[in-house]
Amino acid sequence: MSDTSLNLFGGAISAIAPSNLIDASTLRQVPDTQEVLLFPDSSISIIVEILQRVESNDNHDAVKFHFDSLAHNNDAVFSEVVSVNTVPNDRGDATPSAITLSGVQRVPKFNKTTPDEVRVLMALYRVIDKGIDLVVTFNIPVVTQDDGAVQGEQLEQAQQQFNRFARSLRIEDFSLFA
Repeated sequence: MSDTSLNLFGGAISAIAPSNLIDASTLRQVPDTQEVLLFPDSSISIIVEILQRVESNDNHDAVKFHFDSLAHNNDAVFSEVVSVNTVPNDRGDATPSAITLSGVQRVPKFNKTTPDEVRVLMALYRVIDKGIDLVVTFNIPVVTQDDGAVQGEQLEQAQQQFNRFARSLRIEDFSLFA
């Protein structure tokens, strides 16, 4: 599978991503503040979301807040942050550096008794002067009750795709956050 430069929010944001991703808005309604992308050959999803900036001035606390909010919204029965890192933007453009988080959540799906285990990879870009937190989330199911689990080489590829996406994300037009 080849990668391509993906235009998000009408070209206001770009990132390198697999060329075969499916735009979820062609399948269901997606809020204007989100871009949702689906992998055609797995249950992995990518959500790029424009959110109001959280109060914390500590970037690691801010990304953990967004992770905890996701766990709450998904009714997770367990969530754990594995690591938090800063990936500096050394390209020379105005896109903020990414604060990345790797974590695990156990989420009950479709009234099943045993929750799915989801690896959550998150990147936070804090656009302070616009009061915005731009959050990228890769949801990677690693234990499921159906055949949707991602393991081994496929899991490694998903991690590499997240790293490429997070490092390449570029805010092309800050007026998106007006």
